[in-house]
Amino acid sequence: MALIVQKFGGTSVGSVERIQQVADKVKKFRDNGDDIVVVVSAMSGETNRLVEMAKQISDGQSVGREMDVMLSTGEQVTIALLSMALIKIGVPAVSYTGNQVRILTDSAHTKARILHIDDQKLRTDLKAGRVVVVAGFQGVDEQGNITTLGRGGSDTTGVALAAALKADECQIYTDVDGVYTTDPRVVPQAQRLEKITFEEMLEMASLGSKVLQIRAVEFAGKYNVPLRVLHSFQEGPGTLITLDDEESMEQPIISGIAFNRDEAKLTIRGVPDIPGVAFKILGPISAANIEVDMIVQNVSHDNTTDFTFTVHRNDYASALAILQQTAVSIGAREAGGDVNIAKVSIVGVGMRSHAGVACRMFEALAKENINIQMISTSEIKVSVVIEEKYLELAVRALHTAFELDAPTRKGD
Repeated sequence: MALIVQKFGGTSVGSVERIQQVADKVKKFRDNGDDIVVVVSAMSGETNRLVEMAKQISDGQSVGREMDVMLSTGEQVTIALLSMALIKIGVPAVSYTGNQVRILTDSAHTKARILHIDDQKLRTDLKAGRVVVVAGFQGVDEQGNITTLGRGGSDTTGVALAAALKADECQIYTDVDGVYTTDPRVVPQAQRLEKITFEEMLEMASLGSKVLQIRAVEFAGKYNVPLRVLHSFQEGPGTLITLDDEESMEQPIISGIAFNRDEAKLTIRGVPDIPGVAFKILGPISAANIEVDMIVQNVSHDNTTDFTFTVHRNDYASALAILQQTAVSIGAREAGGDVNIAKVSIVGVGMRSHAGVACRMFEALAKENINIQMISTSEIKVSVVIEEKYLELAVRALHTAFELDAPTRKGD
């Protein structure tokens, strides 16, 4: 008998029929004698609908606390419906909002972080033979304010609950049947991976792979929660995400290619080249809670420097306004930016034992006449920023160059 946490995304609970299918799936596991905690997202499209209404009312002004109050209602609907569906087919079930479980978070509205989970109620219900259905994506701060964890936060809720309950496995059910070498919509020859390490998945998630949210993978890696990505309505083994194991000696050099269109580039030119200038530029950006990704600094001949960095496209307008103020205060020549960029990354623990991986990447892009604007590397990844219009071409070229394409079947 295992304790399993199952998380179902928005498309999996997108209609009453689908919620009933999820209930049937949960019942099968429970009939096998497993204890089940289910975490659900809001119905697909619901969060977008709520955000759109908020935009119309607030004219784009961010009112974080009230946004969280509103957004948390989406999951409240699905937990109630799924619990009803389970009870209808003879499975005792009880639903809880993040607040009722007491998923304690900090107070960073719309992107809160989980601090602690009180597992007492959940354990009592599981002991009594009930399936526990928990609202993903939400929590509560010390002051009792409803908080949300940011887009994809239901994955994080699922993994955090699995860690708190010391579950045997955390299963993430989505509309894909596992983790692929890259997005199959861009490269039809992409292949499903049977297994991937937390490290690789962390890089893939942080670099734009939409299968799992990065904080969910961080949590799983930190608490060593075995994570499995599965299709909601198709049978199959999915992809298992675990610690790096030494047994697979001949790992492929590259496990996957991630890409992200949601990037924007900012440049401040003619900055005095003096100690502390990087902090003067990035300090105000960080103070505004804007995450900076890649950074490049060039030194020119007249003791000034050009400083370029990337942020999420949603943060571009705020970051540019801050940067223009900074340019005036430190005596820089100008500040500007570009939203028509994309980031492409190759990821693989096999890089540690292979030389020349970056060169192979640059060669593949050069053959397609794709100009590289920025480069960033880590132990198991190489990322480049390119013009957005070349993104899909770049991904296909790299997928082929690193021999990730699925073998062509005869007759294709």
